[in-house]
Amino acid sequence: MAEGGQGGVLPEGGPGDAPDSTQDEAEPGGAAESEGLEAAPSPGNVEDLYELLEKLGSGHFGVVRRCRERGTGTFYAAKFVKTRRCWGSRLGLERAQVEREVAILRQLSHPNIMRLHDLFASRAEVVLVLELIAGGELFDFIAEKETLSEEEAIEFLGQILRGVEYLHARLIAHLDLKPENIMLQERDVPKPRIKIIDFGLAQQLEDGVTFKSLCGTPQYIAPEVINYEPLSSATDMWSIGVITYILLSGLSPFQGETDAETLSNVVAGAYEFEERCFSQTSEMAKDFIQQLLVKEPGHRLTAAECLVHPWIKPLSRKQVLSRSRSSINMRNFRKFNARRKWKLSYNMVSACNRLCRTRLLCGLSKEDEELRCCESDQEEESSPPIALLRRRRSSS
Repeated sequence: MAEGGQGGVLPEGGPGDAPDSTQDEAEPGGAAESEGLEAAPSPGNVEDLYELLEKLGSGHFGVVRRCRERGTGTFYAAKFVKTRRCWGSRLGLERAQVEREVAILRQLSHPNIMRLHDLFASRAEVVLVLELIAGGELFDFIAEKETLSEEEAIEFLGQILRGVEYLHARLIAHLDLKPENIMLQERDVPKPRIKIIDFGLAQQLEDGVTFKSLCGTPQYIAPEVINYEPLSSATDMWSIGVITYILLSGLSPFQGETDAETLSNVVAGAYEFEERCFSQTSEMAKDFIQQLLVKEPGHRLTAAECLVHPWIKPLSRKQVLSRSRSSINMRNFRKFNARRKWKLSYNMVSACNRLCRTRLLCGLSKEDEELRCCESDQEEESSPPIALLRRRRSSS
């Protein structure tokens, strides 16, 4: 069978962040390199059609800015991604990597999945105009509540599962499901809508093609990722099991003192339901988790099966009562979420410090300077900074 793959387990990510792909890539060149994004681009640039506003976030290879469509007044999020401009370049994402994300996003139209609205590209940069998701992270929203019953938690999990079921029905694996990628469309509404975001590691699965990857966040990735074994839609289901475990208890089932220890714990697949943290948890909820945190991918529940599990869809009045009387451990959950946010901030500051030290301590040689002139963070002097050809999203 054919085989594809990616390398590098990532502890955390950000807008535009993604590891290097090991897929073969033809040397970029002129118009040919834009064909993967859209066969018939129309002229125009992003600022002609959108007013660029404040920065919402940033990562190693790009930034996200709020923008307003001039023609309609609708607000969106513009994700600016730097791409590599020459063969052998080390700065920016590989063009093929961005094209893969775009190809996947263009297929998706579901209420619980982030939507691609528009697309622009130049030789050095791609801009994805995405649905603006303003409600923040689900975990942050839950952490502010005084109490939360399992029944209320299931409302959110059901939306996540429906979004994932939609992806898997189209043979798309997200491969980076974690709290940071589960957002709310809006916050101050009676029933907030879940949005699954960040398809930078997502993969279109194909029959007869084996896909392997070492990408993801240690405490959420499945054993087959660490063992460099074939990945499938079941890889996402393990992540949902971990997220559910955390949501109910405020504990991470495999978290170690270091990433290496965490990865070792995941491979061992050993976890337990500590009484002090799961005393308010129903047996149905524990059964749900147990059927997801299974080392053998083929033995895990699918998203469709999860949606008819008795914990999600009760079959009797007794099961309904069990859910409503059980609750999540809010004290532990708030502690977990605070630690998670601190770690995200720490990792971002550390990454910035490393980048600054690298630039100060590692002077560029003449050869490096010549190479840098071709890098994705340099625009051609003859072209405006954001002279980006528009690629309209196909309606098909």
